[in-house]
Amino acid sequence: MKHIIIGTAGHIDHGKTTLIRALTGRNTDRLREEQERGISIELGFTYFDLPSGKRAGIIDVPGHEKFIKNMIAGAIGIDIVIFVIAADEGVMPQTKEHLAILDILGIKKGFIALTKQDLVDEEWQELVTEDIGNAVKGTFLEGTEIIPVSSTKGIGLDKVVEKIDKLADEVEERDNTDMPRLPVDRIFSISGFGTIVTGTLISGTFKVGEEIQVFPGNKVGRIRSLQVHDLDASIVYAGQRVAVNIAGLKKSEIVRGDVIGPIGSMQETSMLDVKLRLLKDIPKIIENRARLRLYIGTKEVLCRVVLLDRENLSPGENCYAQLRLEESIVAKRGDKFILRFYSPMFTIGGGEILESNPSKKKRYDEKVLEELSIKEKGESKEVLEKIIKDRSSEFPSAKELSVITVMPQEKVIEEIKKLEKDNKVLAFQQGKELFVVHVDYYQLLKNSIINELKNYHMKKPLKPGISKEELRSKYLNKIKPKLSDSFINYLISEKIIEQNGESICLKGYEVKYNEMQEKIRHEILKIYLEEGFTPSKKGEIVEKIRYNIDEVEQVFDSLVDNGEIIKLKEDLFIHKDMFLESIEKAKLFVKSNGYITVSDFRDILNTNRKMSMALLEYFDQRKITKRIEDRRVFY
Repeated sequence: MKHIIIGTAGHIDHGKTTLIRALTGRNTDRLREEQERGISIELGFTYFDLPSGKRAGIIDVPGHEKFIKNMIAGAIGIDIVIFVIAADEGVMPQTKEHLAILDILGIKKGFIALTKQDLVDEEWQELVTEDIGNAVKGTFLEGTEIIPVSSTKGIGLDKVVEKIDKLADEVEERDNTDMPRLPVDRIFSISGFGTIVTGTLISGTFKVGEEIQVFPGNKVGRIRSLQVHDLDASIVYAGQRVAVNIAGLKKSEIVRGDVIGPIGSMQETSMLDVKLRLLKDIPKIIENRARLRLYIGTKEVLCRVVLLDRENLSPGENCYAQLRLEESIVAKRGDKFILRFYSPMFTIGGGEILESNPSKKKRYDEKVLEELSIKEKGESKEVLEKIIKDRSSEFPSAKELSVITVMPQEKVIEEIKKLEKDNKVLAFQQGKELFVVHVDYYQLLKNSIINELKNYHMKKPLKPGISKEELRSKYLNKIKPKLSDSFINYLISEKIIEQNGESICLKGYEVKYNEMQEKIRHEILKIYLEEGFTPSKKGEIVEKIRYNIDEVEQVFDSLVDNGEIIKLKEDLFIHKDMFLESIEKAKLFVKSNGYITVSDFRDILNTNRKMSMALLEYFDQRKITKRIEDRRVFY
């Protein structure tokens, strides 16, 4: 079912609240001060049953210039605007400012209610109508219907209702599968119920019992109950005015401008990449690093605007910029925002967020400007590709990308699959999580590893390869070991590298000895075979071989690396054949006796205690044997 939010806008005392009361029978001015002074200060909320059977939420915004921030907070989530202009006064300052704000926020549907029609004659009404037509040129209200109304005498109300009902059919349905976000515009508490927040649910759904988080920050609670238009609901949908009773949080822990969402669903940011547009009739040029007031959702925050391709921005111009905020917020690509001058306060423009969690941008950088152009014009798939490309060194997960983009994880995975099909990204499944890198980064990383191994093989030709740990620390140090293993395994499956034990080498690489090295190898192995289970120390064996000591050391290390000689502990080595023989002898003894001790093993091998103990401890490390007190058994 489609859910509609109607909002009013217009200059102070032009009859917005009176019109709503005439349509609904309810007064949206709930504060005593509002009723005594006859002006709206805070946002007013009610609902309206349309002839078609739809129930629409209504937001009545204040018109006074002092309460513009409240007006902006109410405008978020509006589907249809009743733009109110009094016939006796016509277009006024806040008429123009409200119109500019609604236009920047991307409101698409609306019409003009020419109120207090009974106070003017026909000729004056024609002049005002003409003036209104000129004022709305170039905005979403250009060419829209102007309906003369008298709220006190009931004139034109039926036409207003008919127009709302017609526009309601044209409003596009919101995406209920998107990430739930509720910008908070009111917080209060009721004895016996606790904390209650209200707002327009701009996307997704909420259900009673779900856990939620208040952003920014890490305060969490649970949805105790939900209401829409004073009626209890078990589930609420995008496009509805919602009251949420939150268990586990105090009223003082939430402020207007906070956003309610699923736990961990959004990432705080203190920077925004934006497309910025200035209004054409403002009296100021905006200079780089100007201090401004940012209004996004229901939040107001101070910021500095960094113009990325110029020194200043003139009225009517637009550019790419980065907003650097004085406090953290949460936002999403595509969100609209308003900017007002810091002092004196007046609306200067606004725009659209292109990246809600950007890195710090350099000015006048062509690559940066090109990337922002892609983010401005691209589809979600292209934008996701750009974000993946920027973060590939971290191998971002679908879950992390979901938080960065404020897209449900299922949608992120769908887009990743499309990008994978287009050969734009590579995805790695690790347990239940999906990780992804851009193919450009993959090629760069792959080539770096290939070059590293080529150089390594050239400098150390007798080594079987670089250790996996060294490769990880140099090229995959930003990701977890299991994920780096997945990437290494992918390179192995692509026949780019291969793994021997804990060493990594280029595919097909073999250690090759020259004639002298082969002689050294033969002598080392011969000595170890001859000495059997009582070999000399490494240093003594190296000295026995009459070749260059450095050359002998290199060959010796190579024999250890390729497993022809086994290193039991520092300076204690044994020939591989003797090692295997020792295992068989131990097995035969355990088969007959049930276990083996160090002394038993020493006697079987006819060696010393040091060697027998070193062998058994090595067996334990490799899980060949298991120690029980002073005995060993086989696994």
